[in-house]
Amino acid sequence: MAFSPIITRLYDPEAFGLLGTFTAIVTVLAPMTALTYPIAIILPKKIDDAVGLVKLSVFLAILISLSAMIITLAWGRSLAESLNATEIASYLWLIPFAMLFAALHQIAEQWLIRHKQFNVTARIAVIQSSVVNITKAAFGLFYPVAGMLITIQAFAQGFYAFLLWRGSRWNRPQQTSPVEKSHVSIKKLAYKHRDFPLFRAPEVTITAASQSLPILMLAALFGPASAGFYTLGRMVMGIPAGLIGKSVGDVFYPRISEAKNSGEPLYPLVKKATILLGAVGFLPFVIVAAFGPWLFLFVFGAEWETAGEYARWLAVWMFFMFTNNPSVKAIPIVRAQAFQLLYTIFAIMLRLGALILSYYAFGSDTLAVMAFSIVSGLINIILIVVVFKKCKNFDLVKA
Repeated sequence: MAFSPIITRLYDPEAFGLLGTFTAIVTVLAPMTALTYPIAIILPKKIDDAVGLVKLSVFLAILISLSAMIITLAWGRSLAESLNATEIASYLWLIPFAMLFAALHQIAEQWLIRHKQFNVTARIAVIQSSVVNITKAAFGLFYPVAGMLITIQAFAQGFYAFLLWRGSRWNRPQQTSPVEKSHVSIKKLAYKHRDFPLFRAPEVTITAASQSLPILMLAALFGPASAGFYTLGRMVMGIPAGLIGKSVGDVFYPRISEAKNSGEPLYPLVKKATILLGAVGFLPFVIVAAFGPWLFLFVFGAEWETAGEYARWLAVWMFFMFTNNPSVKAIPIVRAQAFQLLYTIFAIMLRLGALILSYYAFGSDTLAVMAFSIVSGLINIILIVVVFKKCKNFDLVKA
């Protein structure tokens, strides 16, 4: 956040728009790289099972990234042309690397979360963010083009994964009791946790696609500058989710998993965490909704006022996405991933409909973002309500 006012004065909205388009493509493809098996690393009681899931995730990440490389080299330019972003065609070969690095980052992060090494992940997040943003600012002084932002962004996740891997080696958890060995093969582990590739991977991919829709459609319908305004607005509004929401979610996931294993009721935990996040996030999101354009003009420069108008409406969606973190983390615990997949398909249809209808009815990028954000906010409210009900039912059955 501290570097944003510097970077926005070095790179123009078009450069941010092309970066946003590249990032949106990677965001959609990344969940399929390891088929979301890294998310399952936290769940096994036995350490050997968790190690097996790490090996499975790494193998899948390499295999699928190589396949993506072949596809990108063959049809990458056609994809760029369809998104009205031919300027990034020369950089699409970076997508498989970004996919692989994102998967390795998630694997290392989930391993550290399993062992509750939150101090390690926090320190590394600060180091990685500082190095990446200093690099963007330094190159922006001499070569402020979209290609530079894209290249730095593609390798940033690899740097992140390397730091997390080193952090996991420096901070090996001390075993205070004998470890119960597991003799389950990787193949059996893959089958045991098959609900992740069957339900979670498609759901995460569809969710990423629905959240990336505005960037891709704004770029295709209104040009890269509109995508750049949205990219900055989305990035700024995502900061509370990154600083607080994700941190709470990372801690809450192993906590609720332990609660399930010990027979503790889940609903009170989910409800309490949701209410606390809502209380923490209410004021910051309301301030942006009320003063977004002025704040963005003052902080980021005159040409970014439109991004503030976008952020005003994005605040509606992001507030409820911020508060639904406990509900999202509870879904695999209560075995509701099939529901989440159906919900996500329903959500992307509504979001896509909101964007298309607002475009053809009004031809306004701002109204398109407004419609998308309001619909997305309502969808997140529905998710929270349904997960609350499922947690109650889970507690009753368990009792």
